[in-house]
Amino acid sequence: MKAATIERFGQTPKLTKVPGPTAGPGQRIAKVRAAAIKNIERMLAAGEHYGSSRAPMPMRVGLDAVVEVDGELFYGSATAPQGTFAERITVDPSQLVPLPPLDPAVAAAVPNAALSAWFGLQLAGQIEPGANVLVLGATGVTGGLAVQLAKQHFNAGRVVACGRDQESLARLRSRGADELVTIPRRPGSDFQEEIREYHRQTPLDLVLDFLWGPPAQQVLQALANDGLDAEFHRTRYVQVGEMAGATIDLPASVLRSAGVELVGQGAGSVPKEAFADVFTTVLPEIFDLVATGGLILDIVTRPLTEISAAWEEELPSGTRAVILP
Repeated sequence: MKAATIERFGQTPKLTKVPGPTAGPGQRIAKVRAAAIKNIERMLAAGEHYGSSRAPMPMRVGLDAVVEVDGELFYGSATAPQGTFAERITVDPSQLVPLPPLDPAVAAAVPNAALSAWFGLQLAGQIEPGANVLVLGATGVTGGLAVQLAKQHFNAGRVVACGRDQESLARLRSRGADELVTIPRRPGSDFQEEIREYHRQTPLDLVLDFLWGPPAQQVLQALANDGLDAEFHRTRYVQVGEMAGATIDLPASVLRSAGVELVGQGAGSVPKEAFADVFTTVLPEIFDLVATGGLILDIVTRPLTEISAAWEEELPSGTRAVILP
């Protein structure tokens, strides 16, 4: 069988011959129909993710996929140490989600990003109907889905989409964004003041941040107050990604002068009980939203034989590559 593997961190995955999967008790062998290349897999393969330390070498790459079992399509995850950029994997039937009529490539591209956005908005962000939400990094895959979910599913009152890519940002206007803010390559005072003005006019209830780095520092400083008589407003700031940098320089006064609640959202910060409804409720609802046009994601497809080239390919912002065995 052929699968994408790396022999050390930092390598580009390459297609190699590996032993085929063997089903254990209660498991099934599934044919992989589509698997998306995601940031978390890139970070794991680069040795830059907090989960990389437990990765075996050589490592088979890929976390989840759309698979075929007995002629039916499902979404599911690989059973370690397998990877989903492969022809076949072993699956646990109890962890499979049946798919509605939907392109397998689109179905493979959505779940990881949509779940991250969902948990960021609902669990970490504690979003309520009518909330004023700012999405930092809205032109990325997960940020774009977060804009759509915030407005169309969680009924946000106003969604401010912040991103660098002008074309991707413009598309978000028809996908739920009420306001568009361009992040300059080197965020300066103009960007910070624009966010400050939005917050002054209609205080932000939730910031969902997929960037961190300098843009996050600017937004946090925009939320700060500069007077002792400022009125309290609670702003939940949810840190999800670090595409713009792993660190920031945060003045202590930001957290003392305003009602900013800074929290993170990731695999280690989500309680296990929050995952209880993922396969039975959340993912089926997400797939139904995609099937009915309530969630839109731009994709490109590449064959498994071109996994190395697809891994290195630069795609337009907000577009996800999906591998088809």
